[in-house]
Amino acid sequence: MDPRDTAPDSWEQEDDVEATVIDRQLEPALAALNVNAKPFVPNINAAEFVPCFTAKPHTEDLEPAAPVENGDTEMITEEPWDQKEAEPNEEEPGGGSCGDRGPEVTTEDAAPETMEEEEETSVPKVPPTQPDAPKKEHINVVFIGHVDAGKSTIGGQIMYLTGMVDKRTLEKYEREAKEKNRETWYLSWALDTNQEERDKGKTVEVGRAYFETEKKHFTILDAPGHKSFVPNMIGGASQADLAVLVISARKGEFETGFEKGGQTREHAMLAKTAGVKHLIVLVNKMDDPTVNWSLERYEECKEKLVPFLKKVGFNPRKDIHFMPCSGLTGANLKEPTDMCSWYIGLPFIPHLDSLPSFNRSTDGPVRLPIVDKYKDMGTVILGKLESGSISKAQQLVMMPNRHVVEVLSLLSDDVETDDADPGENLKLRLKGIEEEEILPGFILCNAENLCHSGRTFDAQIVIIEHKSIICPGYNAVLHIHTCIEEVQITALICLVDKKSGEKSKTRPRFVKQDQVCIARLRTAGTICLETFKDFPQMGRFTLRDEGKTIAIGKVLKLVAERD
Repeated sequence: MDPRDTAPDSWEQEDDVEATVIDRQLEPALAALNVNAKPFVPNINAAEFVPCFTAKPHTEDLEPAAPVENGDTEMITEEPWDQKEAEPNEEEPGGGSCGDRGPEVTTEDAAPETMEEEEETSVPKVPPTQPDAPKKEHINVVFIGHVDAGKSTIGGQIMYLTGMVDKRTLEKYEREAKEKNRETWYLSWALDTNQEERDKGKTVEVGRAYFETEKKHFTILDAPGHKSFVPNMIGGASQADLAVLVISARKGEFETGFEKGGQTREHAMLAKTAGVKHLIVLVNKMDDPTVNWSLERYEECKEKLVPFLKKVGFNPRKDIHFMPCSGLTGANLKEPTDMCSWYIGLPFIPHLDSLPSFNRSTDGPVRLPIVDKYKDMGTVILGKLESGSISKAQQLVMMPNRHVVEVLSLLSDDVETDDADPGENLKLRLKGIEEEEILPGFILCNAENLCHSGRTFDAQIVIIEHKSIICPGYNAVLHIHTCIEEVQITALICLVDKKSGEKSKTRPRFVKQDQVCIARLRTAGTICLETFKDFPQMGRFTLRDEGKTIAIGKVLKLVAERD
């Protein structure tokens, strides 16, 4: 009978027997151990493992690998070949998959190749330099323009070119889009995430994504172009520092987008009222057979747009920059294209990188208009920090309800941080307030400097488009920062002369299109707002009615409530 099968007299005895057996087995192994070996330090920045026998040895001192664009790898010619070993396989486009090496690949290598691709594709999803991410300047870019001008496609193409969406995912989208006979839509699926948007090919909600260049960190806000979803677009534009107006150069499409009912005009105007300082006009679809990169067509679009943009309030010399591009092929987005020899400026992404930085005050009062909220292990809110800075565990006040809340955690573009500066898109997890008690348009402030709230205010408004006259008692929908509220014009105070700025002595009985007036407005509920002079981002608004933008305006004075 095997002694191991019998129960021992005591457990100590059993342990000793086991231990001596194990010791005897381990003695030769322990003798061979190198006790003085260096501790293992994982090199997180090492290049991906290439399971081919011809792979070159990589040295340890690699820089953090920037996302490699498939096929766009820059060839470095100045360096001698023996120094190239320190670079992650520069000479192999596509980041060095085995299939690019030509005749040496055997059939056995096919399986490792797919494995390696899987490893490789998961790399770009993480922003490459996370520890330094907050140091880059944050800029929010909103893509606006008429429906089907190619906003989502350009957004998807930019994400691919900067390595935020990998080739594999795009190929998957392309296959799915082909099955639905929509092969030109696949790039937009990187931003149009829900099924309804993909089926119809129309953006509904404001899509969000981010990408980085050498100097800056950009958040893409992909606004819907369809006129039914203009309120969503206003919400997107109110978070942006920079607008990209996408227009289609295709014959007929530019004209429909620009006529009276088109969205090109309305979006440009709304972007200006939402406080966008700089506008880049991308003339898209230049690769279309009807256009074929023609300079005449580009100039024609430019000539029609400039007078209108001037009228809205953009300065053509300083604030507007035109450039041709093709969203579908990616021409002139990152690299200059040979097709377009007449365009001498920088391509789109380098141009964004070269823009001067926005001056934002970090020492101002905290103002964070809320765009959206949801429940996720507590109450989570989304919004763009307009001024001031927020840090973890800080006590803030939610206006206009005056709830005191505490910041549990901070996410800036889905990367957790401890503090945030103005201009960043934040997700905050709050303590001390329920999700039902928050509405979009509420504002987080610091207790020492609360934002103003009220129902009645005086404002200067410009009537942009309205068929009949507007009298006191007129109702519309007010869009101010991220807040949407019903409003009534209770009194017209005076007319303002557009050229001289003089105010009329008598009260007007009505105002009509293209007139400027000062009026008293009263909202249905209490809202947060500031005067335009004190805080421009929260003092601009638009008035909409029947799906059209009627007027734009700025808050001049807040009127105290009479009890």
